[in-house]
Amino acid sequence: MTAFFFSKEITAIEIDRIEKEHLKIFQRPKKYLFFFMVSVLLMLLYYLYFLFTYGVEFEMFIKGSYSVFGYFANMFIWKDVQNWPVIYIFEQIAITFGIVFIGTFTASFIALPLSFMAARNIMNKGAFKLIAMLVRRFFDVCRGVDMAIWGLIFVRAVGLGPLAGSLAIIVQDIGVFGKLYAEGHEAVEKRPTKGLISLGANSLQTHRFGIFTQSFPAFLALTLYQLESNTRSASVLGFVGAGGIGLVYAENMRLWNWDIVMFITLILVIVVMLIDKLSSILRRKYIIGEEVPIFTAPSV
Repeated sequence: MTAFFFSKEITAIEIDRIEKEHLKIFQRPKKYLFFFMVSVLLMLLYYLYFLFTYGVEFEMFIKGSYSVFGYFANMFIWKDVQNWPVIYIFEQIAITFGIVFIGTFTASFIALPLSFMAARNIMNKGAFKLIAMLVRRFFDVCRGVDMAIWGLIFVRAVGLGPLAGSLAIIVQDIGVFGKLYAEGHEAVEKRPTKGLISLGANSLQTHRFGIFTQSFPAFLALTLYQLESNTRSASVLGFVGAGGIGLVYAENMRLWNWDIVMFITLILVIVVMLIDKLSSILRRKYIIGEEVPIFTAPSV
């Protein structure tokens, strides 16, 4: 009967009759298409308005392009290399990585338990919903302020140095990790949790083995990616006095030592590549896993 239904040709009159009987269903795609086209048109109009109102004049654009090419050319002309403060540069890069390492992993340890308090599939009854909402707003505040602004705040609070940079990363990453970890908890499959509850597991065991076991790959991947991202972003903290290689960046930019700036940039790129390689190894080991040979009983 099903094969007959699909093989039967539907005439135009029957299509019109079906469309009239189910008018709301046929109108819904048209509404979505209309709103989509209006949204695209509004974004295009705003783009054109901003471009023509606050855009750059063509002559200024050409002049700026020549300046940019001049800076790039100077970056690849290395002069007086033997007098570069290479040891000092590597010391500051090591300090920067220390700031990133302490800040990222401290934030992950703090954000992990808080993320369970923000997950809607865990805090879903009575006053727990209010707690989840407040924790999420706390994450929004931590994440909504840029890392450089947190660096300025902590420089005024604890003084110049790596401590201010570490605190800036901790506060912002708590907001980032908390939101993403909580969303990872919410995306897990519900059946393992129900199975553990039916076996008499308590709340801690349910969250540990029913939820976190499934969200652990996202937890590991996000933490490793943020470690890599913070390595790039932490150089900005030095500009505000929060320690690290950013101060060396700022000094050499002011002195127009673009060759040293390029050297520091290349070192940071290599560091990021090494972190990415380490992250891929850990992800492959703990997320993808390794093949385990199937047990075969010995023949008697």
